[in-house]
Amino acid sequence: MSETTINELEVNGVVYVKKGSDTTQHATYKDYCIVRTFSAGVFAGNIDKTTSKVGTVRNARRIWYWRGAASLNQLAMEGVKKPKECKFAIEVPEVHLTEIIEIIPCTKAAFDNIKAVPEWRA
Repeated sequence: MSETTINELEVNGVVYVKKGSDTTQHATYKDYCIVRTFSAGVFAGNIDKTTSKVGTVRNARRIWYWRGAASLNQLAMEGVKKPKECKFAIEVPEVHLTEIIEIIPCTKAAFDNIKAVPEWRA
């Protein structure tokens, strides 16, 4: 008889992860958000943990400039209409933010759209 191992379990839209499991390998849209900070700018990524205004964002991309979305709200709901004109930095495994002022959960459509925007590099 084979044994089944479960590392993640979703209950009512909340994903629970087995303690000690490596969760940084793949971004998922379930906890993917647009995160605006007081002085570090805007990021897109998976919210790992937040306490008041401090949080960790995994699989994070800095959103330097975007075209084709009127606001961060539209970006989180639909993504951008002009991805080749956007400046989304390369993805980093983790960024620790200390002055979070806004967190907007993304839809699956926005997640797919943001992930498809070409990396902006110097």
